[in-house]
Amino acid sequence: MNTTSRTSYRWIALAATLTVATSLAACGGMTRQQQNTAIGAGVGAVGGSVLTGGSTLGTLGGAAVGGIIGNQVEPKK
Repeated sequence: MNTTSRTSYRWIALAATLTVATSLAACGGMTRQQQNTAIGAGVGAVGGSVLTGGSTLGTLGGAAVGGIIGNQVEPKK
């Protein structure tokens, strides 16, 4: 992989992370479980994209797995 491609993937990951962070600002009316699901899906999508080199399938798979994990996480009471 050349340096240009690696830099492009980093910019894509940064843009996706910023998009997720900005989106979470609108989570005020969501339940905690819905927030965890959204966060998990966003983090999973970025992780899947980075790990598979920007593959659509990797991004969607990461989002699905992250959303499921985020949905099942319960904060300690």
